[in-house]
Amino acid sequence: MASSGLAYPDRFYAAAAYAGFGAGGATVSAAISRFQNDVALLLYGLYQQATVGPCNVPKPRAWNPVEQSKWTSWHGLGSMPSAEAMRLFVKILEEEDPGWYSRVSEFNPVPIVDIPMHKPKEEPQIVPSSTNGTSVPEPKTISENVTSVEAEDKDVILEGLSTVSSHDEWTPLSVSGQRPKPRYEHGATVLQDKMYIFGGNHNGRYLSDLQVLDLKSLTWSKIDAKLQGDSSDSAKTAQIAPCAGHSLISWGNRFFSIAGHTKDPSEGITVKEFDPHTCTWSIVKTYGKPPVSHGGQTVTRVGTTLVLFGGEDAKRCLLNDLHILDLETMTWDDVDAIGTPPSPRSDHAAACHADRYLLIFGGGSHATCFSDLHVLDLQTVVFLATRTL
Repeated sequence: MASSGLAYPDRFYAAAAYAGFGAGGATVSAAISRFQNDVALLLYGLYQQATVGPCNVPKPRAWNPVEQSKWTSWHGLGSMPSAEAMRLFVKILEEEDPGWYSRVSEFNPVPIVDIPMHKPKEEPQIVPSSTNGTSVPEPKTISENVTSVEAEDKDVILEGLSTVSSHDEWTPLSVSGQRPKPRYEHGATVLQDKMYIFGGNHNGRYLSDLQVLDLKSLTWSKIDAKLQGDSSDSAKTAQIAPCAGHSLISWGNRFFSIAGHTKDPSEGITVKEFDPHTCTWSIVKTYGKPPVSHGGQTVTRVGTTLVLFGGEDAKRCLLNDLHILDLETMTWDDVDAIGTPPSPRSDHAAACHADRYLLIFGGGSHATCFSDLHVLDLQTVVFLATRTL
């Protein structure tokens, strides 16, 4: 091999310079242009391990997927010795680009300290490259569970890091069974290798059917669910009311349907529980003051609580209220957040990051579609940032 005459550590520094981690302080962004995203992140982690040592910096708290992926890649290498990290760096580079050494015009044999990860604003954002107008996926996230420091090739490391594959196109699945009716504003959740779909709106008509897709066999089936009220026979055979704009949330071995529009709305939010083992719905008794009737809201599970934001009330007035339901006590609590909340909206999206930050994106009013992103710190109950995308 052309590089066999160059001894370590110079051989490593030459490889690092070629990959984009050498002179000039280049970071993982430069490597993205030469390699697949998962390979670039792995090279970054090995470079940091070789030049800085084991990762002792705190995990980034800012909502920045690039910094999170970089930290995870480095931190996952544990106490791997610097010499081993150098060797693996060169080995992976030579597997990806066997002729790299013949194209190196110059390199800097002095290790470059990477930009500190607690200053994400100084790190240029990764701009996905494109081929024939098709965007390349964002960087893959690498998990932290690496236990072997004696791994001999890239495949072993990548398996230990459990890379999450990503795709740049939709792939149709071949499913069997009778498919559910087309619908929108329905609820969906995954529980024990099955995806449940409940209710929704079909051509202006509210639905009450419960459909399930077995994710192992990819087979659709309909559940003949009943409403359990009390011990009377009539309660056992009662049907759940049709609804749309509700939220379906898994919890333990069951799931809840929360809020939603119905033909005859109640004054407050109704929480329904479904038990897959008995195929029965039941109305959950909650405590505290329940929020007014909602539809089109988001409900996000954070630990043992559910965080409800926004939506519309029964009169279709837009809301931007914030409520928390404690799943252990089934108690509602109003939340008065500090800062500027999102404007009233419905049909938005929400997700929790790091069991602390609630991200609220998009949605709409009766005349406007939003593209703004809001961040709520659930520990301090402060809206931290607003950004229009």
